[in-house]
Amino acid sequence: METIDEIFAKNKGYLTSKLIRGNRSLYYQLKTLLETEKVVQIKRGLYRHVDFAEEASWGEVCRIAPQAVICLFSAWRYYELSTQTPTEIHIAILAKNKVLLPDYPPIKLYYWEKRFYETGVMKTTFNGEEITIYDIEKSVCDAIRYRNKVGIDITSEVLRNYLKRKDRNLDKLMKYAENMRVSTVLNQYFNVML
Repeated sequence: METIDEIFAKNKGYLTSKLIRGNRSLYYQLKTLLETEKVVQIKRGLYRHVDFAEEASWGEVCRIAPQAVICLFSAWRYYELSTQTPTEIHIAILAKNKVLLPDYPPIKLYYWEKRFYETGVMKTTFNGEEITIYDIEKSVCDAIRYRNKVGIDITSEVLRNYLKRKDRNLDKLMKYAENMRVSTVLNQYFNVML
């Protein structure tokens, strides 16, 4: 019989509760690993082992869902706009589209209407793989747009780090903000920060 560590290793550091359903021994092993913080719960029924889990491949996610665009926390991390390390890969797809996602790597999916989805899409290379991600100005506008969900601290951090960059493009940022109808809020942040 497999141990819980063997199951985690076989599944690239992830485990779903389905894999241990009905096995008390494995359940208690999982409980012990959670208590000792060797395992973290990503979401209900999905766990990641800190020793075995590889960083999820963004290129792999872009291959699984070719219409997906890396966004929000993942994009902020890519551009070093936030110190937050997301436990999931954040991707957006066009509203009304369907995509079948695997249990792992863990993915947070957003359905965006056309004007939000199509603005600022670009292709680049990350860890040797091609990915589709929103450009930096669109990622900043997304922080403003999602400020009530992600929190003012994160929104402020993203904007502050963007303003420190030498490669910032404020004209492009304002154009995106107007298109996304967040220019008034963005200007309010600028008034406080500048």
